Amino acid sequence: MKEGRLVKNHSTHIPGLIPILDQLAQEPRIKTVVPGRLARVKGRPIPLKINVTVPISGGYKLQARSSGGAQEVFVVTDLSAEALQSIIDYLLGIRY
Repeated sequence: MKEGRLVKNHSTHIPGLIPILDQLAQEPRIKTVVPGRLARVKGRPIPLKINVTVPISGGYKLQARSSGGAQEVFVVTDLSAEALQSIIDYLLGIRY
């Protein structure tokens, strides 16, 4: 099975995000992962969190947050939002 691709289009990303997105792109039903806009946010330092937010044409938009930053990530996939979030949680080491 062909693995997906990670589009590395920015020089700056949230710390720790690219290795997780690299692993996500290797999942069988993920076609493309594209990191988007990076923004500074206020608040206390938190570990890397990635949440599926809204559906887009052919996939989903994700919101990645970590200490002082928030970044959009676009994923092209035929997975459901719940299945995609489960994979992301597994890659981040979140266990329920």
